[in-house]
Amino acid sequence: MSTTEAPTTGQIPDEVARRIVTPEGHVDEPALYEAYRWLREHVPLGVGRVEGYDPVWLVSKHADIMEIERNPTIFSSAGGPDEPGGNNPILQNQAGDAFTKSLTGGNLRILDAIPYLDPPEHTRLKDVAVDWFRPANLKGYEDRIRGSAREAMEELAVKDGEFDLIQDWLLAFPMHVIMTLFGVPREDEPQMHALSQEFFGTDDPDVKKPDVEVTPEAAAEQFANAIQGFYGYFDALVEDRRANPKDDLAGLISNAKVDGEYLSKGYCFGYFVAIATAGHDTTTTSIATGIDELLRRPDQLALVREDPKNIGGLVNEAIRWASPIKHFVRRAEEDAVISGQEIRKGDRLMLLYQSGNRDADVFDDPDTFDLTRRPNKHIAFGYGPHACIGQHVAKLEMKIFFEEFLPRIESIEAAGPTKVAQSNFGGGLKKMPVRSTAA
Repeated sequence: MSTTEAPTTGQIPDEVARRIVTPEGHVDEPALYEAYRWLREHVPLGVGRVEGYDPVWLVSKHADIMEIERNPTIFSSAGGPDEPGGNNPILQNQAGDAFTKSLTGGNLRILDAIPYLDPPEHTRLKDVAVDWFRPANLKGYEDRIRGSAREAMEELAVKDGEFDLIQDWLLAFPMHVIMTLFGVPREDEPQMHALSQEFFGTDDPDVKKPDVEVTPEAAAEQFANAIQGFYGYFDALVEDRRANPKDDLAGLISNAKVDGEYLSKGYCFGYFVAIATAGHDTTTTSIATGIDELLRRPDQLALVREDPKNIGGLVNEAIRWASPIKHFVRRAEEDAVISGQEIRKGDRLMLLYQSGNRDADVFDDPDTFDLTRRPNKHIAFGYGPHACIGQHVAKLEMKIFFEEFLPRIESIEAAGPTKVAQSNFGGGLKKMPVRSTAA
């Protein structure tokens, strides 16, 4: 069935479900966004059935995603205690789920990190660092972030000519910023980068180790190995910060206490893994997306060059456009009704943030990149209790980056086709050949 045809039974065509559910389906972004559009117009909330995966509700509309996100008691991230096995907020295939359970004794929860938890456990852990991430506190770090941005611009000037903007340059900036705030020494940043790439790139052949077969089991094993690699590094970091407290994010989390006791190392590790992965990978993707769209839209580039006040709009639109965390999965802990559809206890729902951020019910001309868009009610950072704790860091970092980047580039143009990561969870542009001249 063509994706332009409406179903007669309310079912999702196989080609649409596969495009959205499988990592391979995300490589062709125009086809992916067409599949999202088809869902919103024909089956905005329906069950996707893909061979090798458990059936999952595909939630494509902005309003439905928000309703589910604001009700974590009914739609659980962790998976409540009444049904065994828990929930993994990152969709895996059946083989990946089986491998995860083999490591955890039968539970899909592989990390004690905020995205894997529900209130009140989620609230207690989030409260440990929530004040640190507030805009008022982050003002004290603006000079440090700007210094990192200016250092990056000096490196860019040396690359004057043709190069891959992401692989040869951009990846290093968000990583250095978040690791500096975190308290990780610069010499350890390559190790953090390698582990982060393994964490997000479990289904991407370009990130697979050459001697590893591309299978569902191998993908799940790579994910688990990346987590263990992080744990090995962060165990020493926690011990150091408890013995020698420092005024950095690692020190804050390592020495946090709940009910008079240190956070368990498992909770510390979960915090650290989330910061070391999403804290830079998503920002890299959003910045690269913003630059790519400016190259495609000279009118938008002219707007932001003429008036730097438009940078705030550029940041928000780049985040909406990229939606670098593509989904989270929730599990229904009781029967519920969403948009007239009966959801049964135990059903799993895949919240499609990229689709919600192209919903014509919320955004005028949603498939046009427009940095003057007002309002811009994107949900790229999630919504409700699970709204991203680091969103203000990301937006500040992007704002400073573009303030330093735009005046230092006389010209920049595409020098070849871009390439997108093969992932249904996190990522976007991963290769972006450009030709630039420094100002």
